[in-house]
Amino acid sequence: MTRINSAAELEELRQGILSKKDPDKPSIAICAGLSCLGLGNGTIISAFKEEINKQSLESKIDIVTTGCHGFCEKGPIVVINPEEICYLEVKPEDVPEIISQTVIEKKVIDRLVYTDPNSGEKATHMAEIPFYKNQMRVLMGNNSKINPKCIDDYLMIGGYSALAKALFEMSPVQVLEEVKIANLRGRGGGGFPAGRKWETTRNAPNEEKYVIVNAHEGEPGAYMDRALFQANPHSVLEGLIIGAYAIGSHQGFIYTRHDTPELRKNLDIALAQAEEYGLLGENILGSGFNFKVEVHFDVGIFVSGESSALMRSIEGKAPEPKPKYIRTSVNGIWDRPSNLNNVETWANVPQIISKGSEWYNSIGTDRSKGTKLISLSGHVCNSTIVEVPMGTSLKEIVYDFGGGIPNGKRLKAIHLGGPMGGTIPESLIDNPLDFDVLAKLGASMGAGDILVMDEGTCLVELARYFLDFLSGESCGKCVPCREGIRQMQNILTNMTKGKGREGDIELMEELAEVMGAAALCSLGRSVQNPLLSMLRYFRDEFEAHVKEKRCPAHSCKEAAIEGV
Repeated sequence: MTRINSAAELEELRQGILSKKDPDKPSIAICAGLSCLGLGNGTIISAFKEEINKQSLESKIDIVTTGCHGFCEKGPIVVINPEEICYLEVKPEDVPEIISQTVIEKKVIDRLVYTDPNSGEKATHMAEIPFYKNQMRVLMGNNSKINPKCIDDYLMIGGYSALAKALFEMSPVQVLEEVKIANLRGRGGGGFPAGRKWETTRNAPNEEKYVIVNAHEGEPGAYMDRALFQANPHSVLEGLIIGAYAIGSHQGFIYTRHDTPELRKNLDIALAQAEEYGLLGENILGSGFNFKVEVHFDVGIFVSGESSALMRSIEGKAPEPKPKYIRTSVNGIWDRPSNLNNVETWANVPQIISKGSEWYNSIGTDRSKGTKLISLSGHVCNSTIVEVPMGTSLKEIVYDFGGGIPNGKRLKAIHLGGPMGGTIPESLIDNPLDFDVLAKLGASMGAGDILVMDEGTCLVELARYFLDFLSGESCGKCVPCREGIRQMQNILTNMTKGKGREGDIELMEELAEVMGAAALCSLGRSVQNPLLSMLRYFRDEFEAHVKEKRCPAHSCKEAAIEGV
């Protein structure tokens, strides 16, 4: 690779890459996201390579191993380009037919294309499948087109042009103002305006500042960031470099999970390739701006994702949170100003710089702009990742993208935001995906994971499950969190066993109030949120466990069952 020393050289390289690409050459894009790999896509990839070698077609057909395509329920997924023919639930034995019939003879194999479960109508091309057609895939749209291990693929679709624009056409303050005007809100859970956060770090009285990608994503049911980062690492990296330029940082960190080997491999390759091209390191693109990135891995506990605990972990210390009155934007890593945003937030930055804040403000609601990645799981026909504009109704997400509730059952509730989020009943799912609307309902958006629950779900048991998870993930440093979780967990366990007592519900509410006021960090002050939201909307279910020793959902095996 030749080092790029200017914006003009970057554009020249991009045009050179495009000129060498034959737009008519067949290309087979095979999803290698975590879900598809779990469904056996490794054997699919091997089968395509073997068949192409067998027919001596190596020079005539390209194989592109991509990141997640999003339609996880229908994997393994294979897309034949340039026609964009999309095949779902592909098996190794389908591969010879795909090569001979579709790639060579340009014929469609009907049994492999999408079939609408209600109308029976078929959709041959990815853009025609309702799941893809009805999304706004600003961040995920290129996942099926590029090889995450090849920086040239990212450059080919316009990658790093936003960085060049920021470095050569905008001052750091102008970049900061553009992000502020766009009203980009953090996608990691709190929804705090990213531009204001950047500004605090930029203005903090210390020359040495840090920027961090929080790629920890430790909550059950959340897998959006991994899908995006693994499939398109350069989009996140480009956003990080732009943010560093705006803030005045010359050192960045990526903090991610230790148990994601494919992501780690893609990250290592992306960082090495970016540095070779001069997009990282000293004098980036000949601009005089210097920036380096280190990758750090967690120690395997949920609390590592809390901002101050994460920063202590980067320092090489135990990931224990600091009191919240210590602002990490001012006193973060090694007590220096440190700006932390999650994967999705950073990936939005190149889009804003490239297309402008006015474009970004045209998407979403009055106070929640842009698109949002959602991981959908639970009692839903399609467990999947979708990208929709802010303001999309929760009902549309569950029924149009998720396919509704399987086995003819009724929707009971949805839970947003993982173990520290909130639950809302079916009667409220016409509400929009909006930070402020959801907060008023008692269900923070969190990172964007939605758990769908049918009528057979016991919310007492679900509340107990979340606390059981958090009891093992709390750092144990402060008494309100450590003991509060344990006591609420014991009460809920007794309820599921038919041993609930009068006053238990009120006691949990009192514990929740104390924890919310006295716990050290946001984890300890938020663990009660699921329980409080369930008591707000489903209090009668908890009372039935206590007063009548029965589980209305017929789920708790040790409690007396209604009607028996």
